[in-house]
Amino acid sequence: MKFTIIGAGIGGLTTAIALKQKGFEIEIFEQAAELKPVGAGILLAGNAMQVYKKLGLYEKIAEAGNYVSQMTVTKGDLEVLSSMDNTANSEKTGVSNIAIHRGALQQILVQELEASEIHCNKKLEKIERNEQFELTFTDGTQVRASYLIGADGINSAVRNLLFAENTIRKAKQLCWRGVLDFKLPTKFQHQIVEMWGSGRRFGFVQISKESMYWFAVEKYKNSREELEKINLEESFSNFAPLVGEILAATPKATINVNELTDLKPISTWFQHHVCLLGDAAHATTPNMGQGACQAIESAFVLSECLSKKPVNEAFKSYQSIRQKKARMIVKTSWMVGSMAHWTNPIGTGLRNFMLKITPNSVNEKQVTNIYTLEDV
Repeated sequence: MKFTIIGAGIGGLTTAIALKQKGFEIEIFEQAAELKPVGAGILLAGNAMQVYKKLGLYEKIAEAGNYVSQMTVTKGDLEVLSSMDNTANSEKTGVSNIAIHRGALQQILVQELEASEIHCNKKLEKIERNEQFELTFTDGTQVRASYLIGADGINSAVRNLLFAENTIRKAKQLCWRGVLDFKLPTKFQHQIVEMWGSGRRFGFVQISKESMYWFAVEKYKNSREELEKINLEESFSNFAPLVGEILAATPKATINVNELTDLKPISTWFQHHVCLLGDAAHATTPNMGQGACQAIESAFVLSECLSKKPVNEAFKSYQSIRQKKARMIVKTSWMVGSMAHWTNPIGTGLRNFMLKITPNSVNEKQVTNIYTLEDV
C-alpha cells in the first residue's frame, strides 16, 4: 500500500516517516525546487517532542536545538506578566521543549527518508478522479495515486481542488522574523520570551548555542502596505534595550516578513482515499507556538489509525480524534493574537493585571492539556 503525500514541510515529512515505520510505502511531491535549510526558528513543544521520541528522533532534534524550560510573557520593558516553568511537564512526559531552526529540523527529517521518495519542483496543478487519482503538476508530470494526503500548507492545492471549505482569514498583523548569531543574556538562554506592548509585540528564543530566533508583530488598520516599510528599530524603540541590540545585529536582507493568517475551521478533513493534514486541515496563527506541533501530532495520529484500520475508516477516526483539539488551538491562538495587540490603555492595563494574577497552576493545567497526546 502506497501513500502519496503532497508537501514536504514538517507535517508531510513527519507523516512520511511515521507511515514508513509502520511498513507503508510513501512518496512525496514538493513544489520547492530543492529542500534547502531555510526558514526561521520553531518551538517544538512537549506534544511534538513526544511524537519524535516515539519515532526515535528525539535525541537528534534535541542535540541540534536548545531546550526551553520556561515560557514568559512580559511588558515591553521586560517586566514579567506571566511565566510558566515546564520542568514538571518535562519530568512527566520525559521530553523537553526544544527550540530549533526550522531548516535544521527539516534536514533531520529528510535524512530519515530515501532521496528517491522525495520529488522536488512538483507543483500540483490538477487532480482528476478515476479509479485512482490522476495528478498533474505544472511541469507536465503526471502521476497516479491510490491514496492521497494533502500536507501542502495553508494554501493547499489538494484542499482547493477537492474540498469545498477554503476560507483564509487575515489577522491584520504583519510578522517579521529573523535568525542570527547572537547569545542572549544567561537568564534568557532557556526561555522563550514574548513582550507585549501597545499594538505590537516582540519575541525571542535561543535556538542553538550560537544562534537565536526573534519575531516582531505589528497590527495594521487598513492594508499591510502601511506597515511593510516601517523601521523596526524605531517602531520598537520604547521596548527594552535588548530588542534594539537584536534588531541592530540582524542583517536586514535576512529578515522575512509575512502576514499572519489562519484557515477558518473546516468540517471535513477527508474524502474517499484522500485526507488533509497540518496547515492544509487546521492552519493556525502562531500565537501559541502550536502550528507545526499540531501538524506533527496529526501525522502521528494518522499513522496510528492507518496501522489499525482500513484507509477510509482510518481517515474518519483520525478526523474524529484530532479535530476538537486542533480547533481549540486555532480559536485560542486567534484570541491571544487579538488580545496581545490591544491599544486602549484601560484594556491593556486590565489584560496585564489579569495575566499577573492568574495562578501558575491554571497556566500549567492548560499547557498539560495541550501537551497530552490523544489516545488512538
